[in-house]
Amino acid sequence: MAPLSILIVGCGIAGPTLASFLLLSSDVSQEKPRITVLERSTSHARGQNIDVRGAGVTIIRKLGLEHAIRSATTREEGNKFVDADNGVWAAIPADKSGRVQTGTSDIEILRGRLAELLYRRSKDVSQDAESEGGEGIEYIFGDSLAELEQDSQKVHVRFAKSGESRTFDLVVGADGLQSKTRRLAFGEKGDQDRVKQLGMYGGFFSMPKGATDSDWRRWFHAPGRRGVMVRPSEMSDRTTVFMSIINEKDKRFTEVATGGHQVIKSQKELLKECFWDAGWESRRIIKEMEAAEDFYYAMVAYCASPISGMGTTLSLNGAYNLAGALARHPGDHTAAFAEYEEKMRPIVQKAQKLAPGAPYVFAPETAWGIWALHVFCLMINHSGVALLLAMLWGPPAGVPVEDYGFKQLNEWPPRS
Repeated sequence: MAPLSILIVGCGIAGPTLASFLLLSSDVSQEKPRITVLERSTSHARGQNIDVRGAGVTIIRKLGLEHAIRSATTREEGNKFVDADNGVWAAIPADKSGRVQTGTSDIEILRGRLAELLYRRSKDVSQDAESEGGEGIEYIFGDSLAELEQDSQKVHVRFAKSGESRTFDLVVGADGLQSKTRRLAFGEKGDQDRVKQLGMYGGFFSMPKGATDSDWRRWFHAPGRRGVMVRPSEMSDRTTVFMSIINEKDKRFTEVATGGHQVIKSQKELLKECFWDAGWESRRIIKEMEAAEDFYYAMVAYCASPISGMGTTLSLNGAYNLAGALARHPGDHTAAFAEYEEKMRPIVQKAQKLAPGAPYVFAPETAWGIWALHVFCLMINHSGVALLLAMLWGPPAGVPVEDYGFKQLNEWPPRS
């Protein structure tokens, strides 16, 4: 049987992880799949702060990446709830041991940095496969899918930039919330119904580190369900920002979310309009947002949302289990997909389960609501209940995963 040809769309978190594990199976090299990874971007922008929890830590250990990833973290110390005068109502520290997960994980890292490390690890795996007589991984950056059509045997695609037409046995969409692969496969019509929105929208960017910025995350709330997080970056002279708002009435938030990078100016103008009178350090943040070259705006959805703190771990889980299912059912993708669904469904449902009242409980409408939130955080912080809630927040590091017989990689040192 000829090796499978697999196209993976997206070289973020799940894409290179899937590619690596597909080549780490126990099959002889000549029988391992021929993999192409397609990425529309030309580089890994640093992006927003994300974290790795639970089974995600086990998976990066299998790739030999734990040391490299921990060496590239933002070293966030925890979360401070602050008011308009920058007064601290509650400070909830991170548990750096990994035994308990607070709002700040022991592995906090910029998304682009994690994607870069996973990509570089996949290149090493690819080179090893080629040295053993296999095909390795083909990477195509700066292009995307324009067309996708499948028949009973193959999937036929056309790339948007190059215009090249290719045929694959399998195509895997690992291109995020606004996946073009999903829309090409299932149609534009009804795509909004496939994405469960939470009415929340946010802008991410980085800015020069200021006098009030530290290794603690500061979370400010303003009336109108507005919030701003200022967080440490892996770079000592910069800090990151997440501006968010819950608004299900103003259709502009959805309209600019679907425009991508083509409407960045409109996205920035909308956030400026919303946060100009928010108080605290909003004027400084808006000024830096207008100048930011790494700005990114998106809707917050259920898959899993940043509120859950499980999106990255879910990506790693999905890649690992899909690779395992395909390795366990060679030549039978129907059986492999069925097993993948069976394995992932409980994990996905747990990851998507938000705290009661979320996201609204963390984004009060009124000044009185913000005061009540601050008092609540103050009480649980001083009573010790915060630790109990942290234990329920998410799984500790190193949660076991199924053994598919993948090769265990040696620890990979970070490179400059």
